[in-house]
Order: sequence, then C-alpha cells, then structure tokens
Amino acid sequence: MQHFDSDLISRSETTLRRLWPRLEERFGSRVDAWEWETFQKRVETHFASLFAPLFALYGEQYDFFFHLETILQTIAEAWIGRDSELRALDALREEDPTWFQSHRMVGATCYLDLFAGNFDGLREKLPYLKELGITYLHLMPIFRSPEGDNDGGYAVSDYRDVDPALGVQDDLRKVATQLRQHGIAIALDFVLNHTSDEHIWAKRALEGDANYQAYYWMFPDRSLPDAYERNLHDIFPDDHDGSFTYRPRIKRWVWTTFHTYQWDLNYSNPAVLRQMTEEMLFLANVGVEVIRMDAVAFLWKELGTDCQNLPNAHNVLRAMSAAARIAAPAIALKSEAIVHPDEVSKYIHPDECQLSYNPQLMALLWDALATRKTNALRSAMEQRFAIPGGCAWVNYIRCHDDVGWAFSDNDIEAAGFDPRSHRRFLTNFYTGQHEGSFSRGLVFQVNPATGDARVSGMTASLAGLEHALEIGDEEEVELAVRRITLLHGVIVTIGGMPLIYLGDEIAMTNDYRFTEDHQKYTDSRWVHRPPFNWEQSRRRYDSDTPEGRVYEGLLRLIQLRTQSPAFDRAETEFVDVGNEHIFAFFRSRDEHSALVIGNFSEHPQSIEAKRLRNLGLRKTVVDMFRGEVITAGQRLDMEPYQLMVLVTGAQHGMQQDRLTTSPHAQDHQTNE
Repeated sequence: MQHFDSDLISRSETTLRRLWPRLEERFGSRVDAWEWETFQKRVETHFASLFAPLFALYGEQYDFFFHLETILQTIAEAWIGRDSELRALDALREEDPTWFQSHRMVGATCYLDLFAGNFDGLREKLPYLKELGITYLHLMPIFRSPEGDNDGGYAVSDYRDVDPALGVQDDLRKVATQLRQHGIAIALDFVLNHTSDEHIWAKRALEGDANYQAYYWMFPDRSLPDAYERNLHDIFPDDHDGSFTYRPRIKRWVWTTFHTYQWDLNYSNPAVLRQMTEEMLFLANVGVEVIRMDAVAFLWKELGTDCQNLPNAHNVLRAMSAAARIAAPAIALKSEAIVHPDEVSKYIHPDECQLSYNPQLMALLWDALATRKTNALRSAMEQRFAIPGGCAWVNYIRCHDDVGWAFSDNDIEAAGFDPRSHRRFLTNFYTGQHEGSFSRGLVFQVNPATGDARVSGMTASLAGLEHALEIGDEEEVELAVRRITLLHGVIVTIGGMPLIYLGDEIAMTNDYRFTEDHQKYTDSRWVHRPPFNWEQSRRRYDSDTPEGRVYEGLLRLIQLRTQSPAFDRAETEFVDVGNEHIFAFFRSRDEHSALVIGNFSEHPQSIEAKRLRNLGLRKTVVDMFRGEVITAGQRLDMEPYQLMVLVTGAQHGMQQDRLTTSPHAQDHQTNE
C-alpha cells in the first residue's frame, strides 16, 4: 500500500470526518446496519488512497471538496447497486487479493462476434473454453460504436449499451454470471482515454453545450494545438497528421490522439473523472472481474511534454483503483501501456493497476525467434521482469493489435545491434521481405519520418506455418509447429498469467479477405482478426495435422502449469546456461522448483552438464513437458525449437514414479 506523509493523512482524516455524516444520511438507511458498517470500514481503510491522488490532481481548484464528495457519493451508489453474489465475491477476494496470481489462471481473448456470434453463441462455446482450461476470458470491445470506422470497437459510443448485434445489457450480466459459476473470470475493455465522436457527450458538445465541451480538449484556433504538437508524436501517421482534428460545426480543434473520430477526454476536469469512475463501476456491477484500462499512457496532457506517461496519469488511475477497492474489491485493473519498458512497470502497483500486459516480453520473444539469439530477451527480463508484490504480468504472444517493437534500445545495443536498423530488420523479417524469412506478416503504420513500422499477422503465419503449408514442406511445417509451441510454452510457464488469442491454439493463419472490405482494407490488423474457424477446430484431435499438434502441445502446457506447485504464485529467476540460443528460467515456490529451457534455433543446441550441475540439477532429470526421464552425463542436447521443463530432487522422484507407470513414459539418454 501507499505511504502518505502525516500532513496528508491528517488532512484526509479531517475531510472524511466532515463528509461522512452527509454520506451516511444520504445512503445509510438504504442497507442493513451491518452492511453499512462493512462499507464504512472499507472507506476508512482506503480513503487516504482516494484522497491523495485526487488532491494531487485537483487540490488547487476552488471546488475540490465538492468534487471529492460527488466522487464519494458515486462510489457509495455503486456499492449499494452490487448484488449479493458480487458482494460475496468481494468478501472472498478481500481474503485472497492476489487471486489472479494462481497457476490455475489461464487467459484467452477474442472478439465475441468473430468467436461465437453473440452472447447466446458464447454460452454454447463454454465447453470449448473449459476443454482448453480457460479461467479468464477477455472479450474485446462489446459496447456500441459507430458503423464503419470504429477502431475495432475502441471508439465507444456508449459505455453501457451493448452492441445490439451481440445482445442486450442483460445478456452481458447473465453471461458474466454463468462464466463465473464455471470458474471463468470475465474481462472487458474500459476505453477511458477517449470516446467516439458519436457519444452523447460529444454530440452535446457539438450542439454547443459548454459543460460537455469541457469534457474534451477543444481549442478555438491553432495556437495551443501548435504549441502542444511541438512535443507530440504521431500515433497513427497513416490516419492523420498531428493530434488535432478541426470540427467546422463548432469551429473548434479537438484533441484526437489516435483517430479523427476518437476525442480525447479532459481529465483536468474533475467532472470527467467522476463520470468515468461511475462508468468503470458500472462494469464491475454487471459482473466484470478484470477491467482493462485502455491507453493509460495518454490520460494526462501538459504543455511542453509529449503528453505520455505523465505523473498525473498515474494519479487518475490511482484514484479509480481506490474507488474500486471501496465499491467493488473483487475486481482487478489491468493496464494497457505499450510504451518504453521502464514506463510500463510504473503502472503496476497494488494501488494502481494490479495487472499489466507485458509488451516487452512479447516483442523480445519475436526478436529471439528472428535472430535465433536470446541475449536481449534474457537481459531485459533480468532487469525488468520483477514487479511489486500483489501484482502480475499478463503474458502474450500477440493480441488484437499489431506486433510493435516495444523494447529498450539499451537492450538491443547490448546484444550487438543498432536499434533503428534492428527494428527495420524485424519488420522486414516478419513481413517476409528479409531473405530466408519464414514469416508471412503485413506491415502496419509506417512512419515516413523515422521508418519505424509495426507488423500484423496471426501467430501461425508469423511463425512460418503459412509459408510451410504453401510450399508443402513437411519439415518446415514441423519447425513452424515447434516455434508456435515454444512461444506458448514461455508465456504459459513464466511468471504471470498467460493470454492466448483464440484461434492461435488451432494454428489459424492469416485471413486476407479483409482487403475486400472497403471499411477494413486500409487496416492490416484485420488480417489477424478472422472469424474463428470451427471447421478447422475439429482437426485439433488429429495429431497428424498442424492443428492437432499445436493444440495438443498447448493442452500439455496448460495441464503442466495448473498441476505443478512450482508454478503456483512462484518466483521467476532468469539464468544463463552458456548458450546464446537458449532461454532459461527457474520457477520456484518453497521446495518446488522447475527449470524451463527453450531452444530458439532451428539447429540442435546443447548445455554443458556441469553448467546444469551448478544450477542444482542432478545428472538424471525429468522433462515434465514431454514426460521423459533424461540422463545428461556430459551435456544436455536439445532438438530444434525444443522446450523442456525440468525437475529434480524429491519432485524428480515423484514424477519418475508417475512416468514409470505410464505407457507413454520414455527413458531418454543424452550423452551419457
């Protein structure tokens, strides 16, 4: 928890004493006395964590205490609106606030319409999710957005009105309840940096309502926009130059960081923070358990800065997090900050966002696959993987968005590469332009000023399966399957929660039909947002197919993760095994330990036996992934793109007992 100075604590206590009688008078009679007492204890526990960021944001404004009281009233109203089942979940999560660190948490993400059609279809697909072992399901934006240009649903027209093609609000509530009853936590996006220009607030602003114009950043001429843009960076240069869009109807320049139809919200206005807190707690009260805080790096604007990662962006999130801990402590917040790795970690804190995407791991896994070297990956993880207690990474290979090269230049330089040219190499490699590339991605958002670009593509296509199937080379198909399994193996076994983009588990490849859609053809990200191929999924049980081999490998990994105590809320320690092609790390908890090693080369690699001895491994070890007993006398040999999960000692004895009674057990001798 945060530590506050004595003056701030005293001020917050005095403020709460003054505000509480009015709050109790307004809300206390609406619930039983014992329930109100529970709420009061929560407020007393977390009020300083709410007061401090709000005071930092708005303390100098004359009406600060008015806005503070309205935010507290918003929190009380949301708490009263929680049903009994969600309040019971609140109590459970207060007893186990790091529930998301469990090794039983396995995530999946999808667009609801592309995966299952609608909410009714999702209920029918529940057995598939359970078969895969999913306990966390992130549905991409499901709320109303404009027809046509809507940034894949991230231009929100209404924070509460579900897209009518998917169902109605009550369907969302029922699905969240049903998923929870089956042990699956639902996660939804909260697009808090901007709204669509079709949102009711934007429409009222266009009608001239000064109160709603103050919800956004609007300027009567170019003087201030020009001053801001001296330090800003274009995010989507293919879409529009700069960060402002002119609206002739009101003769105003509107701040639009991402797309011209997405208007940035003005958090320097406390009314915006209060309103958005209410919208966030609405999600909590329909049963959402993890709220993905979108584009958090851009929340605060200050002249003379690049308006990214500013201290007050963190204060906005900390205020919202405190509100959640009072009104709905069952939920966790997840930050989406695709920025420099040193900045990503600043959003991760028990009092801010308890979960965070790990874009650095994603980018450097693809880097290691292209270079066949893991130096940069290991160095970066050693420096930046550790995060505060009570928090967790969400680890992924790809998402709905592009693959960007979000790593530190220092790590790339230390690995012997020039960062700018190396990023160009990676873009060329994963778009198939580099000689010898196995990958079939598409370029996304080239910046003509810097030459920087990102890449779109399904995991299977980026990992070489599409190319291998095109040329009909079974050896290349096998290498591609191994690459896909290796990448998933790392995210499933490393510290944090794995997140699988549904379709990757059955090796779906790029869908180029988006080029035929006039609303999508300019956005290459639609190449990796295809409808889920249920016909292809039927081949997941056939180990003679790529679908079957990828699916079976992922099932083994998930079972390994959820059944081994070495992966339950365990530490992650990265190690150097003396081979630059091999990535290795320990997972350890109490007496349980596992060494995960992956060969990122298409050539066999080896680790000297004495190096393994120095790491505490015995001559005979068990590979839990393949179910093999391995004796490494002089060295441990690894096949191309092989993943091993090794255990020794008492665990080794128990595991060996299991293996010797299994008809599939093998005794694999390696250089004895």
